[in-house]
Amino acid sequence: MIYLDSAATTAVRRDVLEAMWPALTGQFGNPSSTHDLGAAAAKMLADARDTIAAIVGGRASEVIFTSGGTESDNLAIKGIALAAPRGRHIVASAIEHPAVAEACDYLERFHGFEISVVDVDGDGIVRVEDVAAAVRADTTLVSIMYANNEIGSVQPIAPIAAIAHAVGAVMHTDAVQAAGWLDLDVRTLGVDALSISGHKLGAPKGVGALWLRGSIPIEPLIHGGGQERGRRSGTENVAGAVGLATALAIGERIRVDATANTTALRDAFISRVLATVPGARLTGSPTLRLPVSASFTLGVTSGEAVVLELERRGIVCSSGSACAAGRDEPSTVLLALGLSPELAQTALRFTLDASITADQLDDVSTALRDAVATVASIA
Repeated sequence: MIYLDSAATTAVRRDVLEAMWPALTGQFGNPSSTHDLGAAAAKMLADARDTIAAIVGGRASEVIFTSGGTESDNLAIKGIALAAPRGRHIVASAIEHPAVAEACDYLERFHGFEISVVDVDGDGIVRVEDVAAAVRADTTLVSIMYANNEIGSVQPIAPIAAIAHAVGAVMHTDAVQAAGWLDLDVRTLGVDALSISGHKLGAPKGVGALWLRGSIPIEPLIHGGGQERGRRSGTENVAGAVGLATALAIGERIRVDATANTTALRDAFISRVLATVPGARLTGSPTLRLPVSASFTLGVTSGEAVVLELERRGIVCSSGSACAAGRDEPSTVLLALGLSPELAQTALRFTLDASITADQLDDVSTALRDAVATVASIA
C-alpha cells in the first residue's frame, strides 16, 4: 500500500509510542494527585508543555492541552470571543476548516456576533488588502488558517496579524496542517493563538493543543475541575500530551531537510500528473503550498470513483477533506476558488509524508492515469 492521505491522519511514530509507554503503564497517575504517581505524571505533563512552548516560541503556561484540532479551534474562536469581547465582529476566510467556520456560525446564531468572510483568489490565497478592508473598530477576532487541508495553500499570516493588531483584534491561526512542515514560531507569525493536532504529525488521535498568548482572557468550553489553569477542565491526557510533544519535536528536528526533499518530489509528481492525466488541473497555489500537498480536479471524471479505483490498485488518497467524506455537496473550499460545483466534484487530494520516494510517486502517477481512463470508460 502507498498511503497518500496524511492530511486526514498519520500513523503513530514508533518513537512517539515509546515515549508514551511510561505514562500508560508504570507512571499512570493523575497529574492532579499529590502522591508520587501523581507527581511523576505531572512532571511528564510539564515536560511536554515545555517542549511545545519552546517550539512555538511561547511560555509553557500558554500551552493548553485539548482533545485535538477541532477542540483547539473551538476553544480559540468561542473562548476568545466570549471572554472579553471588544465588539461583536469576527473576520475569517472562506476556506477555513469546519471547526472554525461552524464555531463562527454558532457565535452568530446564538450570541449575536457578525462574521465577515474574506474571499480568496483563484489559488486559494487570502489577500491581505481584503482583510484590511474587512476589519473594523469593533473586530474582536481574526482567524485565518495557516495552511489549507484540501489544497495546501499557505497564507500570509504575519501581515494579516499586523492588520488585526492595528485595530486591536486578537489573531488566531489554525496550524493543524502546518505543524511539522512550516515554522510555528508565534513571534515570527505575530499571532496570539495557534491550534495544533497530534494525529496529523505522528501522534495519536485525541490530543491537540492551543497556544494562547498569556495576556488574553478566554472563556472555557469545558467546566469542572479547573485543569489547564482553569481554561480546559478534565483530567489531562498525559500520554497523549507526551506523544504530541514528542511528535512535534521530531517533526521540528527534521523539518528543514524533509521540507526540501518532499517539495522537490511533490513538484515532480504534480508536473507528471498534469502532463499525463487528461483533464487534470492543479488546485491551490503552485508555489505557496504545503510541501506535502498535491491536489487536482479531473475535468469530467468523478473524484470519488477514482479514489476507489486507486485503492483497488493499492494507493490510498482522498477526494477532499476527511471531515466532509460521504457528503454529496461540493467542497466549499473549491467553490471559494471559483470552481463550478460539477468541477469541484472531480477533486482528488494527495498528501505525502517524509518517507515517500520518487519511485513510489512515479507508480502513483501511472496508476492515476490508468484509473482515470478506467473510470471514464465505464461512466
